[in-house]
Amino acid sequence: MCGLAGHFNLTGQSSEAALLLESKRMADTIVHRGPDDEGLWVDPVVGLGLAHRRLAIVDLSPAGHQPMPSESGRFVMAFNGEIYNHLELRQRLESEGRTASWRGHSDTETLLAGFETWGIEATLKAAIGMFAIALWDTHDRQLILARDRLGEKPLYYGCQQGQGNTVFLFGSELKALRAHSAFAAAISRPALALYVRHNYIPAPHSIYENIYKLQPGCLLRISPEHPEPVITEYWSAASVMAEGTSQRQRSLAPEEAVEQLETLLKSAVSLQMMADVPLGAFLSGGIDSSTIVALMQSQSSRPISTFTIGFHEKGYNEAEHAKAVAKHLGTQHTELYVTPEQAMAVIPQLPTMYDEPFSDSSQIPTYLVSQLARQHVTVSLSGDAGDELFSGYRRYNVTANTWGKISKLPQPVRTALSRSITALSPATWSRLAGWLPGSSPRIGDHLHKGAGVLNSTSVEALYYGLVSQWSDPAYIVIGGAEPATILTGAMPDLSSLEPVERMMALDLLTYLPDDILAKVDRASMATSLESRVPMLDHRVVEFAWQLPHALKQRDGVGKWILRQVLYRHVPQELIDRPKMGFGIPIDEWLRGPLRDWAQALLDEQRLRKEGYFHPGPIQQKWQEHLSGAKNWAYHLWNILMFQAWLEENHPAG
Repeated sequence: MCGLAGHFNLTGQSSEAALLLESKRMADTIVHRGPDDEGLWVDPVVGLGLAHRRLAIVDLSPAGHQPMPSESGRFVMAFNGEIYNHLELRQRLESEGRTASWRGHSDTETLLAGFETWGIEATLKAAIGMFAIALWDTHDRQLILARDRLGEKPLYYGCQQGQGNTVFLFGSELKALRAHSAFAAAISRPALALYVRHNYIPAPHSIYENIYKLQPGCLLRISPEHPEPVITEYWSAASVMAEGTSQRQRSLAPEEAVEQLETLLKSAVSLQMMADVPLGAFLSGGIDSSTIVALMQSQSSRPISTFTIGFHEKGYNEAEHAKAVAKHLGTQHTELYVTPEQAMAVIPQLPTMYDEPFSDSSQIPTYLVSQLARQHVTVSLSGDAGDELFSGYRRYNVTANTWGKISKLPQPVRTALSRSITALSPATWSRLAGWLPGSSPRIGDHLHKGAGVLNSTSVEALYYGLVSQWSDPAYIVIGGAEPATILTGAMPDLSSLEPVERMMALDLLTYLPDDILAKVDRASMATSLESRVPMLDHRVVEFAWQLPHALKQRDGVGKWILRQVLYRHVPQELIDRPKMGFGIPIDEWLRGPLRDWAQALLDEQRLRKEGYFHPGPIQQKWQEHLSGAKNWAYHLWNILMFQAWLEENHPAG
């Protein structure tokens, strides 16, 4: 795992000294992504600079140094990620006639040999892994950027004007682009509106005008002769999902499907256990992480290192469950119970860590568990993506069941029902439902959110309302008209999917890469820890979408097939319990120890001076939250994370 950055003068040559200076400045901002080595490569004739920071995982020798030239010298590459099947690719290259000796055993060298032999797209299609790539082709005089299929690794890009030149900037994090002297992008108010709705900024947008995220599964090509970036797909999640429904293995017996899934997951886990450094896994005790750890331990001759953080607050602590699973599997388990003070101490780091506004509050425990793991290992596997692939989120069933009922009700009845739900505060609903077994501590919040989308005209619209934080960003953001996203103007045709499957598909295309994977990448890399996600092996993703939905959802319970794999390794009674999530008591903290911090950031005069938000709605929610009348913690956290980001990165406002 590493970090990369670069700049490309599209309108003329540059001096070697200037290229090296800018490259070095960009690289210095992402040392946390690669503390083991630094590499700079420049070509003054074309005005190109590549920078690389290395976290050595495979081939710790100088033979893995980057940027790395290919054997013939045609390509030079800066690479962030891991190609898990690179040894198999080497064998294929040798069987097809490659006779030159290898300089080392890094996957970077394997990729370059593949590019020279098979071409870029064919090599990426053959690769199993996660990556962001910057590749200079000396023959065609073009720069190629590439991002992995599901978006595990980030890659930003965009043009800026500097001293009469057009400079194309790119890098693993926005801070690297900001370090270039030509960077002068203004904050994008349309992107801010998207952030206010989603808690993150959906690709291809970023918080800055004319700066973008390369979308998953895509290649970008740019050259002085063709200065407008050309973007193509080499793999499409939307196509995989559409094709999966047409190739449904409906005759596949459930037992055989479970066997095939376990075989695929075992292969993915085995490949991702490849490392020349200590390796472990995050373990929450839930279905996803427990499955990954169980398959790791079943293929290891020694105890796997597992890591969990716990909270003393009831309703937020899964450490006890993780400890029980770890004991059963025989892992070398490390847990840390975090105090509110330790958790809140992370908050000042978030604006720098996440680099653009991001307000999924599980960012805090994600950083803390990464920090804990990094004290013992350099690589940690996670169970992310199980919910999106195997129908795990509670909102899937809630939305589908709700739509099945409300779509039959006349509109006036829906409106009356919405009013009756919101007549009681979320806190009151939570207290009333507290005696119900398995009820969520946030059930009142869920009911209020559901009430707000009762007037939806389709299951997609219902889903859109449920995943919206602020339902009307234009009411909050000054001049913030929302641009189209996959959830609005650019939605793929999902009509062949069942309602729950359509929501899973939308999550896989949006929420997973832009929230979950971004959260894990920034939190883990901030501690120089590489995080790997076996369930995002594209073979697992493709198989999951060929499964009938009845093998994922049974009798109102999600992840049926994944549970069956897990029950082969862990007793069912250790696993079956209500899903808890990975959260923190933000609502209580904002009324208590974080009150002064929040008050300063939400000050009405300050908001007016900065000019990004209408203060009225924010102030109303802040006062209602402080009084305890309503729980607006997540709406307020959304605004607070932008305010903290603005203060850190643009202190002049």
